[in-house]
Amino acid sequence: MQQPLTTTQQAPALPYQIPQQQQFLPGAPMPVPPGFTQQFPLTPPPQPGMLPLEQSYIENILRLNRGKVGTFYMTYENNVEWNAKIFRGIVEEAGRDHIIISDPQAGKYYLLLMLNLDYVIFDEPIEYEYPFGAAPAQVATYSPR
Repeated sequence: MQQPLTTTQQAPALPYQIPQQQQFLPGAPMPVPPGFTQQFPLTPPPQPGMLPLEQSYIENILRLNRGKVGTFYMTYENNVEWNAKIFRGIVEEAGRDHIIISDPQAGKYYLLLMLNLDYVIFDEPIEYEYPFGAAPAQVATYSPR
């Protein structure tokens, strides 16, 4: 059992202590502890053909799946007529805040807001990789976030 520190005892030294007189200014780099080196990148590199992490937003995934039939589950808060609605159609386009789907049988096009989107179900496998050799800028109509 350890004894409590008295005024004459000192606490054991930690491996790295920030000097008490050092001031840190906003935007200034923080001191690096001795012996510490960054051995790894902050974000893992993307696999060949896969969406980079910063581009795996819903709109980019929907763009990769243009032409596929999907079922879109939407929720509309504070709506007295209907709280939730299901749309089924072909993915035509997708933007940062919207999705355009078509229903060829009814001859209608729907502009859906991403704000209301809960999830999407496709009847076939979902494309998540860019076609081999295609750069993201060649596939996406809109610039990724």
